[in-house]
Parts: sequence; C-alpha cells; structure tokens
Amino acid sequence: MPQMRISEAAGYLGVSDDTVRRWIERGLLAADVDEAGRKVVDGYDVARVARQQAVLPGQPDGLASSARNRFVGLVTDLKVDDVMAQVELQCGPFRVVSLMSSESVRDLGLELGSVAVAVVKSTTVIVETPRDAG
Repeated sequence: MPQMRISEAAGYLGVSDDTVRRWIERGLLAADVDEAGRKVVDGYDVARVARQQAVLPGQPDGLASSARNRFVGLVTDLKVDDVMAQVELQCGPFRVVSLMSSESVRDLGLELGSVAVAVVKSTTVIVETPRDAG
C-alpha cells in the first residue's frame, strides 16, 4: 500500500497535522516509520477515514435520482448570454462548472448563492496519478 507523510494525509483529509496525530494516538489511523525515520500512514487507511469523516449536505427535499455522483453546493458564479450559460458551483472543497442553456438557468431559478446539485453521470472519467506513484 502507498504510504504518505502526516502532512500529506492532513491535506487530503482537510484537517491539521495535529488532528492526524491525534487520530493516530486514538487508533483511528495506524502509523509506521519510513526508511528516513519519518512517521507515515497507509494511503488506503487515509482514504477509509476520508470516507468515514465526509459529511455530505442532505439532498434537497423531494429530489430522487439514480445518479451516484452528486455534489450539493452553492452557485458562486453565473455567466449568462442570450443562448448559453456557464454556472459555477462550490461543492465543499470542489469547484464544479457546468455549461447549459440560458433557458435552463432561468427554469431552474439559479442565482448567486442558491443551492444546487451537480449530477455527473458519464462513461468517461479521467483518473490521474503523480508521476512518482508506484
């Protein structure tokens, strides 16, 4: 399994280094020492904790869908012309940008600060890794 330093794990988890150290002390994360003598944690354990710690906003009332890739967020930018629009959402730490018709923006009642759900259902999902990844 890939190993990462505490500061890297903290960055992926969105918490401080001290929080990761406390989680190690409590047994939530297991730590080892790498060949350079630095404390490291297992990448899969970090992913498991990230999933457990994730607090997703609730789905708006009355909304049901088969899509599993859903990002609830707030509209942070709207660029609307006569025909097309660019809508930007901030969904937790993720920025999601959608291109749609201006008519859709009006029909959905989208405005700056309104709650919206970005639904991603695609046969193409690109996965990237750092060059030095094993």
